[in-house]
Amino acid sequence: MVPGVHDLALFAATVFVLNTTPGVDMALTVGATLRAGWRQGVAVVLGINLGCVFHTFAAAFGLAALLAASAQAFTAVKLLGAAYLLYMAWGMAREGLRPGAAPADAEALAPSFARGVWRGFLTNALNPKVALFYLALLPQFIDADAPHKSAAFVFLGLWFVVQGGLFSLALVALTALARRLPARQGVGRCLNLGGAGLFSFLAVRLALAERH
Repeated sequence: MVPGVHDLALFAATVFVLNTTPGVDMALTVGATLRAGWRQGVAVVLGINLGCVFHTFAAAFGLAALLAASAQAFTAVKLLGAAYLLYMAWGMAREGLRPGAAPADAEALAPSFARGVWRGFLTNALNPKVALFYLALLPQFIDADAPHKSAAFVFLGLWFVVQGGLFSLALVALTALARRLPARQGVGRCLNLGGAGLFSFLAVRLALAERH
């Protein structure tokens, strides 16, 4: 364990509560798995985790502090993130409004694994609230006199990534099992339209977010 960190049991419990709270990452993971199968769900989870690694090093080496201090930087990143969420919402709406493929063909028509990773990464990395969350949460578990604060940041951030990744993979597995249940015609269309509405809402909420 890296010197200078404390209350790891409390940290693990906090991470678990955060993982079970619905948000953009959970919606993207569940939606991708339902529409395209477990491989696409795993790809999205990998991308989200890479985004969390990005935010970990941003918090450790000061980039997150820039977002906290600069209104212009925060606004630029949040608008980019909101625009990307709207782009995904538009894609889901188009899928929902056109005649759907047969369920057996849905996985064959899924985006590539690499594209799923990229979608997950951009969704997470372009959310400045995640950066500010890291900046607010992680220091609570680092001693004020820690000899290597950056190393402590990285240790806790990677703990967050590993624990969150395991939770998300379990969520993918459960969602994939639910996907195998008999589905009525039109369920896929409803999922796409519902996802488009959800991501549009999340985009607006992100665009209106303020620094805290």
